[in-house]
Amino acid sequence: MNAAVASSSALAAPFVEGLARHELRFQRCTACGTTQTLARYACAHCGGESLQWETARGTATLHALTVVSRAPSDAFRALAPYTLVIAQLDEGPRLMAHAEPGLRIGERVRAGFFVHDGRTLVRFAREPG
Repeated sequence: MNAAVASSSALAAPFVEGLARHELRFQRCTACGTTQTLARYACAHCGGESLQWETARGTATLHALTVVSRAPSDAFRALAPYTLVIAQLDEGPRLMAHAEPGLRIGERVRAGFFVHDGRTLVRFAREPG
């Protein structure tokens, strides 16, 4: 493993470890309060380097949606067709994840988790109620 991949893996470890515990983790900048789901060394908004990891409630609103009919790799071919969404977590950041079929933009959803190819992934489902 090269140094860049090892560094990237270490940076994302709190997010990946959270998935294994069925938690959605995100970073919050302690300087400006901006939230982000992509693990970074600095805030995407103000450049501050003081970031803390928090756990989201798992509820969100859908902002974009697509159905993938042709998987981009052999690893995902068994899942096709599948739905991918961009969901805005109630805490603020947006996250790309899988979703149950039949959802619509603007719907309220709740995060669930599933294991595929040895990795825990997120799958949003319609929020009950």
